[in-house]
Amino acid sequence: MLAYIKGSLEEKTSTYVVIDVGGLGYKIYMSENAIDKLGEIGEIIKVHTYYQVREDDISIFGFITSEELKMFELLISVSGVGAKSALSILASISPSSFAFAIISDDVSKLVKIPGVGKKTAARIILELKDKLKTVQAVDAKPEEVNININSEGKVTEAIAALQVLGYNKKEVEKAVESIDTNSLEIEDIIKKGLILLSK
Repeated sequence: MLAYIKGSLEEKTSTYVVIDVGGLGYKIYMSENAIDKLGEIGEIIKVHTYYQVREDDISIFGFITSEELKMFELLISVSGVGAKSALSILASISPSSFAFAIISDDVSKLVKIPGVGKKTAARIILELKDKLKTVQAVDAKPEEVNININSEGKVTEAIAALQVLGYNKKEVEKAVESIDTNSLEIEDIIKKGLILLSK
């Protein structure tokens, strides 16, 4: 419903901000890291938003980048992970590190996040990997593969990680095709891919 909100930053706390848009103050919940990056009171800012409607509550959650928003939407789709837990996870790990942890089954990286135990970490990896497999099954048309992946597993893994963050295979392959992947680690390929995909 609300793709983003752009207006004057009126209030900052450790858990939410208030943005004034034409005399209306929107209370937007964000991670503490994101709030710290927003700027000063009175500045015009733009945040990507997720509008959550429940029987007993209507809340708006805000994100500095569209990748953070996609990661949040993925996290709350996992059974047992609520919006507040998702914000906590966002505050502790970047979208590129998160995507790499999913595709490499790195439970140890996720359990370092406050509030995430082994069971939750395993569930996040399992459910999001299953979603990725579904996306790949839909996307796997031979004529759409524009990149020469050769035997480079790191490129394949980077493509899978970017798909975890919600990008389709065709646009990911186009972005990765323009990156010199030979000298880069997987996470660096993911980071560069995110920069290209967010343009």
